[in-house]
Amino acid sequence: MKRLFILTGLLLLTGALFNRTIAQNRENQVREQSIKYQRLMAYIDAFYVDTVNLQKLTEDAIIKALSDLDPHSVYITKEEVDEMNEPLEGGFFGIGIQFTILRDTLAVVAIVPGGPSEKAGLMAGDRIVSVDGENIAGKKLSNTEVRKRLKGEEGMIVKVGVLRGHENMDFRIIRGKIPIYSIDATYMLDKTTGYIKLSRFAATTIDEFEEAVKKLQAQGMKDLILDLQTNGGGYMGAAIGIADHLLDGRKMIVYTDGVNSGRREEYSTPIGLLQGGRVVVLIDGNSASASEIVSGAVQDWDRGVLVGRRSFGKGLVQRQFPLTDGSMVRLTIAHYYTPSGRCIQKPYSKGEEDYEAELYNRYRSG
Repeated sequence: MKRLFILTGLLLLTGALFNRTIAQNRENQVREQSIKYQRLMAYIDAFYVDTVNLQKLTEDAIIKALSDLDPHSVYITKEEVDEMNEPLEGGFFGIGIQFTILRDTLAVVAIVPGGPSEKAGLMAGDRIVSVDGENIAGKKLSNTEVRKRLKGEEGMIVKVGVLRGHENMDFRIIRGKIPIYSIDATYMLDKTTGYIKLSRFAATTIDEFEEAVKKLQAQGMKDLILDLQTNGGGYMGAAIGIADHLLDGRKMIVYTDGVNSGRREEYSTPIGLLQGGRVVVLIDGNSASASEIVSGAVQDWDRGVLVGRRSFGKGLVQRQFPLTDGSMVRLTIAHYYTPSGRCIQKPYSKGEEDYEAELYNRYRSG
């Protein structure tokens, strides 16, 4: 027995020393690569034939390094930091769209319900090629540059040229206040069935959802249709809170796991507002991330039925890390898994363009 204790102790000590050695080797590698890059910058600054912008050179290197990792690890400039949480936390004056920049093309991802763009007739999938007569197609635009062009004083008109399919269209949009709410609609479909349209998972989502549920329950709701169509996600904590209201007892909602972050599990509590009654969740190809966490939990626990097309397929968790000049990197730190162990992240090994086009190709092929 004594020999067994000694052997166990030696094994534990050996394992600890092995892990420490691996950690030290990784620290040394990071230090060596940092010194290598610093030396390159020093050489360029001291000997390069022309004057160069070292800040831009560094930012370009960061962007390229992150793009080689996955589509959701991104660099956020100092100017973009103050603006990046607007869709999740506040409101602003603008035209009311969510957009993405695919290579050199400004594409409309979603239209803010009730906003100026919806009133003017813009649609998700439109590609904006000009703003106030200035061509922006084929140019490398940053998020900050796009916002400067589209945001402005309330009541001011912005002229937008759009390519919809193969048709060129022009719109005059009056800038207005863009309220940011999580819930777009709440009403009773019949005497016992309620409907909630949830457009994003934001800082106020849980409070809005609880208020909506209590309002519908006061009108006799027993069953719920939760509409997550076109909901691209948001705060993971908000998704966990919504799922908690739908599941009874202590049930796993989601777990995350990464090489450096370890496994973390999230469970429901016994105090949800919607632990009884039937649940239907509506999804489509633009239902992503936090929407898929809620949908996956409902599906894996047989809590309800999913209706719609296959969801987007984003199973990566990001965390923001500040850099020295006020900029940030949003870095993928883990995969997330549904309660049954499914990671629904779609492949991204063929590059960002193929990744973004996958949804379009999926719809085109039927």
